[in-house]
Amino acid sequence: MKHVMLVEDEVELAQLVRDYLEAAGFEVSMFHDGQEAYNSFLQRKPSLMILDLMVPRMDGLTICRKVREQSDLPIIMVTARTEEIDRVLGLNMGADDYICKPFSPKELVARVQAVLRRLDRKAEPETNDLFRMDKAQQRIWYQQKALNLTPTEFRLLELFLEHVGQVYSRAQLLDHINPDSFDVADRVIDSHIKNLRRKISDAAETGNRHEWIQAVYGVGYRFEYPED
Repeated sequence: MKHVMLVEDEVELAQLVRDYLEAAGFEVSMFHDGQEAYNSFLQRKPSLMILDLMVPRMDGLTICRKVREQSDLPIIMVTARTEEIDRVLGLNMGADDYICKPFSPKELVARVQAVLRRLDRKAEPETNDLFRMDKAQQRIWYQQKALNLTPTEFRLLELFLEHVGQVYSRAQLLDHINPDSFDVADRVIDSHIKNLRRKISDAAETGNRHEWIQAVYGVGYRFEYPED
């Protein structure tokens, strides 16, 4: 049974989420205090952590940083402050996903299940063996089909393939493809993503059956392999 550590200072919300997680078959340990949660983590590593940004005594960002120093434990960050999302999803902070309050407990359970599925797929590399990459030549193949990518598209797909399931904001993607750019609009990323989606879909012949690069509402994008 997968063990989920739930770190949330709103007691009623935490109890509700715990009930939904247990109904979905998870073992749940619940904490309303950041320091207690971190001490428990040191004693017993869970399968996944749901971590509120504003828990007392040790805040969520501090816990996330400390956990990341010693573990690749998947973390879903909970926040009521949309302006914090870029920090939550930062490359150095390392949260795997986020959810904003107020949220549906069913949606949070679905996020937990999705993150754990991605983790299971990473443990089975043959399922991710659809793409081949030559960084020296800046070329990527889907199975035996070469993708005709621009340099910018290559850098984007390279990042996505190396961090499957990781959510990136438009600002992070812009910084990755052009760190010296100051005046480029965030929405230019949408155009690159549109072209990249089309090229992957054409090579994979998936049409509309699967969106390889998925939009995350209000934030940016993540790359996902098909379920089958």
